[in-house]
Amino acid sequence: MPALAGLVFLRLVPSFDAVVSSFTNRLGELSMANFTYLFTDPQFLGSLKTTLLFALVINPLQIALALFLAVALTRRVPLVGIWRTLILLPIAVPQTVSAIVWGVLFRPDGPLNGLLGALGIPSVPWLVSPATALMSIIILCSWVGVGYWMTFLVAGIHEIPRSLYEASDLDGATGWKQFLHITLPGIRRPLLFVLVADTVANFLVFAPVRILTQGGPEGSTNLIMNFIFERAYTLSDTGSSAAATVVLVGIVIAVVAVQFRMLPGKD
Repeated sequence: MPALAGLVFLRLVPSFDAVVSSFTNRLGELSMANFTYLFTDPQFLGSLKTTLLFALVINPLQIALALFLAVALTRRVPLVGIWRTLILLPIAVPQTVSAIVWGVLFRPDGPLNGLLGALGIPSVPWLVSPATALMSIIILCSWVGVGYWMTFLVAGIHEIPRSLYEASDLDGATGWKQFLHITLPGIRRPLLFVLVADTVANFLVFAPVRILTQGGPEGSTNLIMNFIFERAYTLSDTGSSAAATVVLVGIVIAVVAVQFRMLPGKD
């Protein structure tokens, strides 16, 4: 009952209220004015474009890295337990703390640029340039997320019968052929789950942007969650923020629906 009460009052009721608010104008009448305003607002359209670009870059990057690490760490690697622990450590650190630590690393006079300078490489304006700010957020979110998604893929690989690899060794199959014909088909379900869950998580990224850039510079990191926050809590425009939330949920549902079509059937 406590869990059910939490679900109803902290999830379902606010969701219903957001939908009602999105279709209500300032006079309390049912209207599409909030949506009409949103889709003529350059700031909202810019945040939507930035969010889609962010998702298109970070999703394949995180999944590729997670898959690579999962395959590498399920083989006979020296000190594999230590490597797994190091990769999983970012999961145990709260995202706000991770953002603060990376904010120090990304400073113009911070350790990353110090290391680049020692290697003879020009310093990078990580968070202060529109050309690199979004990339910096992608690096931070990947550092946090890759190890988490890797755990699902490691579990999937461990479920593949070892006899398949042993039989392929007798047939002279190389590591690449084993990966294509045994590992990938064997982890199809967990891999597609990771694809769906990772997509949803990346559409909802908020804390790193709010802590490090507040959507800047020049709106280059203004992801849609940050846009919603500013409209609701800075400008007190609850109608537009609710409408933007409905649009975001609609996009996520559409993307996830397409991805679920990729899930294997009962076979």
